[in-house]
Amino acid sequence: MIQALGASDGIAIGKAFVLPHWEWELPEQRLDVGDLAKEFDRLYEGIRRSKTEINQMKTELDEAVGSQESSIFDAHLAILEDPVFMNEIQGIIQRQYKVAEVAVKEAIDHFVTMFDLLDDEYMKERALDIKDVGNRLLKHLLGAPEIELPEDSQPFILVVRELSPSQLVHLKPELVLGVVTMIGSPTSHAAIMARAFGIPMVMGVEGKLAAPISTGELVIVDGGTGVLHVDPKPETVSRYTEMRKRQMEEKERLLTLAEVPAITPDGVTLTLAANISSFKELQAALNNGAKGVGLFRTEFLYMDRDRFPTEEEQFSVYKAVAEKLGGHSLIIRTLDIGGDKQLDYYELPMEENPFLGYRAIRFSLDRKDLFKIQLRAILRASIYGDVHIMYPLITSVEEFREANEVLDAARRELEAEGHEFGRKIKVGIMIEVPAAVAIADLLAEEVAFFSIGTNDLIQFTLAVDRMNEHINHLYEPFHPAVLRMLRAVVNAARQHGIPVNVCGELAGDVRALPIWLGLGIDELSLSAQAILPVKECMLRTKAADSRSLLGELFKYRTAGDIRSSAERFYAEKLLTSATDRIAP
Repeated sequence: MIQALGASDGIAIGKAFVLPHWEWELPEQRLDVGDLAKEFDRLYEGIRRSKTEINQMKTELDEAVGSQESSIFDAHLAILEDPVFMNEIQGIIQRQYKVAEVAVKEAIDHFVTMFDLLDDEYMKERALDIKDVGNRLLKHLLGAPEIELPEDSQPFILVVRELSPSQLVHLKPELVLGVVTMIGSPTSHAAIMARAFGIPMVMGVEGKLAAPISTGELVIVDGGTGVLHVDPKPETVSRYTEMRKRQMEEKERLLTLAEVPAITPDGVTLTLAANISSFKELQAALNNGAKGVGLFRTEFLYMDRDRFPTEEEQFSVYKAVAEKLGGHSLIIRTLDIGGDKQLDYYELPMEENPFLGYRAIRFSLDRKDLFKIQLRAILRASIYGDVHIMYPLITSVEEFREANEVLDAARRELEAEGHEFGRKIKVGIMIEVPAAVAIADLLAEEVAFFSIGTNDLIQFTLAVDRMNEHINHLYEPFHPAVLRMLRAVVNAARQHGIPVNVCGELAGDVRALPIWLGLGIDELSLSAQAILPVKECMLRTKAADSRSLLGELFKYRTAGDIRSSAERFYAEKLLTSATDRIAP
């Protein structure tokens, strides 16, 4: 048994297909001055063919899993259009008289080395994007063949040093049972795509193998625990086969709860809504019983294109989602770009601390022309359902009022133009920074609702970048400070009679459910996959017991004590009647 990193949940059992790590054989000849123009033509033709391929993969992926995941390839297109990257290649050709493929390889090596030296996990992962794009360009310049699948075309477990998104698409995801990579991070684009496709994945096995894995060798991948078995014993195969069978049965069983009302045994209702990024994601959430959308991440409407979306384009999407919900509420978060979310067609400023910089509501209030277009589209769509507006990263009453001034201007324009729109649309805010918690009582007097964004709130409260591998172990959702932040927000909301929702990963953590029930949260907004497990826990958990537990949690001084107590409650109250599970 090898303990690696779990990157995508699920169990896969099958024969390995080891993807070779290509080492390009590059020509050593130098160019004559008269051949420079011809060499640049070769380079540009390779770029054109690479772009065509990437756009084709992007279209195929969009049809399969949606625009959020397919937007990964926008970053690849942006690299081929990046003037710094292309100038490096062109400069090597022109100044050193090297052929295009050598220039591309040297440029790749230069930028990858530079990114790998940075103490930033996100930038290290972007180095893989550069290698992926560069290798695609090299393939066209050298006339190299595509990766060949196993001849029998049977499903396999892919074993590779590191996996790029385009490799996963080219290898036909429906044939890939699971993935094993030697290096990589769960935050990589390949890991994101594996989760979107539902492919179990483990990463980071380099240095842990007694011998290299061979094509055809039987392997077991447990993406939930990060465990890898190579050439397992028959009893291990039997055990994991049974575990996989039970996982599939569990998914089918949970689906029977989709239409069961989310009510605790002592009669407390908690609305379970969905987080979505596109209309395509909505159906999966509804299939799992979502009662509304608690967070529509509109930034993905902006990211999956080469220009800002028009009012009509946004209106059509918001309207379609509102109509599909059939009267259930739709909370639309206004544009939240910046930080790790960039636009290919609009250059945001380079910042040392982008998560604390020019992003979210700060961008919108700086570009009120773009902000008003989005607000007009939301207002027009609001007549087709129960639509609410939510502003992200609010830190002051002034910001909220300034945003509402733009909203009022949008209303006046629509009125003058004769457009219909919702006259009583509710406007709320994300609570995701300590400043907003500290003045929650003041904000509660101004807004219609709060939605607690746990990801950023935890990160900012603890001053921990959870993407930083050196300190992400300090990212602790059950920290006493986080618990007190949550209580302060709920108390302020209750004093002023406004509802409180929770979105973010902690909303979908079943161990935290007693916290939400104990605090009296009104709505949880979850990923589609988290809705049914949380609902099942809720159906077995009394709100009264949760309130008692919460009182105990506030007495603890350490995160470990809080987390352990929550886990014991979960085990005692929620798992006693669950189907027995086989331990790995």
